[in-house]
Amino acid sequence: MKQAEEHFYHRTLRALKRLALVLLAVGLPMGVASADAARPGTDWVSTWIAAPQPPLPSALDHYRAQSLRLIVHVSAGGSQVRIRLSNLYGNVPLTIGAAHIAGRTSGADIDPALDRALTFGGRTSIVVPAHAMVLSDPARLAVPALADLSVSLYLPKSVAATTVHILAQQTGYVSQPGDATAAAHFPVARRIDMWPFLTGVDVVAAPPTFAVVAFGDSTVDGDGSTTDTNRRWPDALAVRLQQAGQNVAVLNAGLIGNRLLHGSPGGSTFGAALGEAGLARFSRDALDQAGAKVVIVRIGSNDLGFLHGLAPPGESVDANDLIVGYRRLATLAHQHGLGIIGTTIPPFENATIPGYSTPAKDVIRQQVNAWIRHGGGFDAVLDFDQILRDPSHPARLLPAYDSGDHLHPNDAGYRAVASALPLETLDKLAFRSARAKSASAADAMSAQRK
Repeated sequence: MKQAEEHFYHRTLRALKRLALVLLAVGLPMGVASADAARPGTDWVSTWIAAPQPPLPSALDHYRAQSLRLIVHVSAGGSQVRIRLSNLYGNVPLTIGAAHIAGRTSGADIDPALDRALTFGGRTSIVVPAHAMVLSDPARLAVPALADLSVSLYLPKSVAATTVHILAQQTGYVSQPGDATAAAHFPVARRIDMWPFLTGVDVVAAPPTFAVVAFGDSTVDGDGSTTDTNRRWPDALAVRLQQAGQNVAVLNAGLIGNRLLHGSPGGSTFGAALGEAGLARFSRDALDQAGAKVVIVRIGSNDLGFLHGLAPPGESVDANDLIVGYRRLATLAHQHGLGIIGTTIPPFENATIPGYSTPAKDVIRQQVNAWIRHGGGFDAVLDFDQILRDPSHPARLLPAYDSGDHLHPNDAGYRAVASALPLETLDKLAFRSARAKSASAADAMSAQRK
């Protein structure tokens, strides 16, 4: 029986891949889309995301009737596009006077032939209520996989960047005063290193396109990688999938300083900037992404590193606390019909953050890693610890993979992690997810008939 299931799985997957390549090759002519829904036989899939967070208290940015040009590097390609804007942490409404999406040429400049004005409910401007998110109308634009897009926003009123993604590892641009959203050559007043307000880009793509969500802390966010080069490990995984002929999205839901069990340490210089606990934001930032079928969890380092230092005394954790948290993530993923891959906590001896590394913390790390490898809590395991550690000193990162802070990998380390994940694992978990969701939908329809 198991052999028959495997045969059916591989045969179906090959057929779906052939169909997807044909549909993507046909594509759609460019122009503004008038329909709100995807075409029959296609689906909306998130191709790029940035988890929202409050700004650092000491680095609150302001814009005064200026335009932003934000650069995003998509993973999967598609034939239509839409964006998500967030005012999640804003206490006052956010006015967007105009918005455009375009293919980037270089720097802050775009190709005018690939520029599309975006609308919201048919209007070119929108007011985003406090603590709310909005989705643009679809725009018809052929988006190649692994392309750089420019999202331009005109902010006609003075506004503080209260909802951002701090560690962009990507240069963004602020204009001279005025609406420069359609400018081929953007009038740059200054550069920024974060993504204000923009939290997602979706595309319409043919099955079996789906999304893999990398969820966690700064080792997901790409701390230690080279700025403006897209060398975070989710980026490297997206490249592998495209080279294998799979139009699969890889989404980065990492947050610098994020912890699994507790939010940003209260009363610290970080304020609320390090985000809610991973458990609290998991559904919003990972499970609810369009087309998501698999999530890869890489979090827990900061739960240990912040002990007896950055975290208040009441936020101590031990191995069992983390294991309970991981089990909860797995339960939530399975309840949503998603597969979940766990990752071990990589070594961080001699981390340059004062007090982050101690022998006692490493004992807990090893206890947690033993459970991740052998406890059966996840559908599969990607062993960051084994991949990144120095064999001659296992409590430390391998020097060739160390970004220099003894905590975050460099480009080579992130590439090694992405190279170690079998693509067949993603295929199988996505296939299982699709079957689970189909069964759930059938059960719901049956219940309605009754």
